[in-house]
Amino acid sequence: MAELVIKSAAETKWDCASFGEVMLRFDPGFGRVRNARTFQVWEGGGEYNVARAMRKCWGKRAAVVTALPKNDLGWLVEDFIMQGGVDMSHVIWRDFDGLGRNTRVGLNFTEKGFGIRPALGCSDRGHSAASQIRPGEVNWEKLFGEEGVRWFQTGGIFAALASNTAEAVLEAVQVAKKYGTVVAYDLNFRASLWKSQGGKEGAQKINREIAKYVDVMIGNEEDFTACLGFAVEGADEHLTNIQTESFANMIKSAVKDYPNFKVAATTLRNAKTATVNDWAAILWYDGKIYESVKRDNLEIYDRVGGGDGFASGLAYGFLEGKGPQAAVEYGAAHGALAMTTPGDTSMVRVEEVEAAMKGKGARVIR
Repeated sequence: MAELVIKSAAETKWDCASFGEVMLRFDPGFGRVRNARTFQVWEGGGEYNVARAMRKCWGKRAAVVTALPKNDLGWLVEDFIMQGGVDMSHVIWRDFDGLGRNTRVGLNFTEKGFGIRPALGCSDRGHSAASQIRPGEVNWEKLFGEEGVRWFQTGGIFAALASNTAEAVLEAVQVAKKYGTVVAYDLNFRASLWKSQGGKEGAQKINREIAKYVDVMIGNEEDFTACLGFAVEGADEHLTNIQTESFANMIKSAVKDYPNFKVAATTLRNAKTATVNDWAAILWYDGKIYESVKRDNLEIYDRVGGGDGFASGLAYGFLEGKGPQAAVEYGAAHGALAMTTPGDTSMVRVEEVEAAMKGKGARVIR
């Protein structure tokens, strides 16, 4: 089993680069989208969230590759990204036709949920600038070859947007591998996004091809089942009851099919209600399974971004050479903390994550 080899900070410009869509999230608080009169607005995107946390929480050098329109909504997203300290030198800017017919910013209306009412997402992202990215548009040779990247984060949400974005992801991971960059891929299956690309069958066809270039495969039990076609023993139809051992066996099976996987990991969430979840994580590395602390009855403020928080904490653990057990603990603790605040992106510092890892609880910090 080959270990995860990561480039040094000295030989690279970026600790982390992410590739995906950055949308505007409209948040109605604890109300409903369908009758809201005011929204709080955030930026967010499954891939971008990892890069932002890498900069704001972990203090690392981060860049994002995406596309935005040259209009006030594009500039609003730019303002959010700049607040997060993420480099935008590889962002594609598209001319705007004044109407939004040719290109636009994707919008994501998301409810937190409460109690027995689950979280709800309603996307309005057709014709978005990022969804139009095609192979050949991004200078990957410059990013991975000239500048250098230690950890590249992309995922199944972006690949699901269109056939051209799937092809662009494939192009990106191939060049990243050529230059020895660690490729991390979060499967993040969304049935609604894959509808227009052939459903689960289409998802599996695309993700199985991309998976050949992935070092770190991240996804929950539904993701591995829907995107790669691996069955999870002991799970019910909706995958709400899953045993760690069964999932571990599935990961071992996945690694047999994809020997290039150095790390496979997932969060384990049992949503008792929208606001009370059991939360943990599991990581496979070098033939062994590593489990995080189990946080039963974890109180959730806003679950969106918890998985991205896990992915960034896992990356930090490996980038810092702390080993697989620390990586899964950093990921699980950071994901748990990310769900205590509104918005997609993490609002915590590394010191707070480490305090949570030590079980210090919610004492007042003075």
